[in-house]
Amino acid sequence: MIAVIDYGVGNLFSLTASLKYLGAETVVTNKKEDIVAADRIILPGVGAFEDAIAKLRATGLVETIIEETQKGKPLLGICLGMQLLFEKSYEYGEHEGLGLIRGEIASIAEDLNDKTLKVPHIGWNSLSFDADEPLFKYINQGDYVYYVHSFYGRDCLENTIATSNYDITVTGAVRNGSVYGTQFHPEKSGNVGLNILKAFIEL
Repeated sequence: MIAVIDYGVGNLFSLTASLKYLGAETVVTNKKEDIVAADRIILPGVGAFEDAIAKLRATGLVETIIEETQKGKPLLGICLGMQLLFEKSYEYGEHEGLGLIRGEIASIAEDLNDKTLKVPHIGWNSLSFDADEPLFKYINQGDYVYYVHSFYGRDCLENTIATSNYDITVTGAVRNGSVYGTQFHPEKSGNVGLNILKAFIEL
């Protein structure tokens, strides 16, 4: 069973529809007992870091999430959910994250060399990834995935397993042990995204 954490900042329809299509037993929940009972955890998220981390902490689930990942339970953070895994974010201030991935969340606009490029970074972009990563075993180098974001993971090279290029190198996916994160939306990335979710289900 996959526990999709509902803490009020995620559009969960596309994600749960994708998991259902893949035949995965899924529960959308904010209950500790569901997360403990699950085989895998997904942390989705859209919006601003400060609001999201506050709402996640308000559920009382942070300790449970950390404890379960320390046991080796696979977790996948998606988009803002990936960013929450980092140590800190500089999105409109400085905010502490969950600390499961070393590094920080920074502004794309501030780091771009080509200031004519649009931010948010929205649309399809090709993915380069570590060939031996089990999360990507069903996709090919250069496959396209769908991004919607204004901030990105930085200073996280040791945990980076996939990148895309948008004038700068954008952190596409990260991993620390059983903790995974994708900046792109696999649930909005067609068959490529479905194959990434399929691989996560099989971890």
